[in-house]
Amino acid sequence: MTDLKTFFNKLTPVSPESWDKFSALFTPKFLKKGDNFISDGQIAKDIGFLESGIIRAFYRNEKAIEYNKHFFINPCFIGGYTSLITQNPNQIFQQAITDCTIQIAKFADIQKLYESYPDIERAARILAEQFFVQKEQREIEIVLLDADKRYEIFQQAFPQLEQQIPQYHIASYLAITPTQLSRIRKKRSGK
Repeated sequence: MTDLKTFFNKLTPVSPESWDKFSALFTPKFLKKGDNFISDGQIAKDIGFLESGIIRAFYRNEKAIEYNKHFFINPCFIGGYTSLITQNPNQIFQQAITDCTIQIAKFADIQKLYESYPDIERAARILAEQFFVQKEQREIEIVLLDADKRYEIFQQAFPQLEQQIPQYHIASYLAITPTQLSRIRKKRSGK
């Protein structure tokens, strides 16, 4: 679990005792391509740490059209955060686009550590703040930027992803059609 420890210590230093308590909560899990980490309608109980692979977060409307909201690439935490906090049914799927190795813990067990291990709580707060900033930046991109600029930001944020996932997933993430994405890529390759 070195990746998890390295990731966590980059958020904030964690004492050896805190790390021992925290890391003991996690167990390994393998997701095959196409498996869901969490589905729409579930009450989230687990949080995961993505060690390898790619996961997409998406929602599906009443016409079964899917909209990609986010891509998770290792190392990062995954889970239905809103559902974890509110205990309301999750509304966003998290699905493996590739085979994935993750470490899973019960979120309630992590929360129990907060009072006795303030460095764990601090790391969780910092992580939540980072998620909030990412979410706000993404919302601004969708509303205020044109498709070409959103594509440029996608390439900067996920430089290796374009060769690893289907183009229709990227188009959905950018809130455009695959044809529009093809035109943008063609135009950019001519620069």
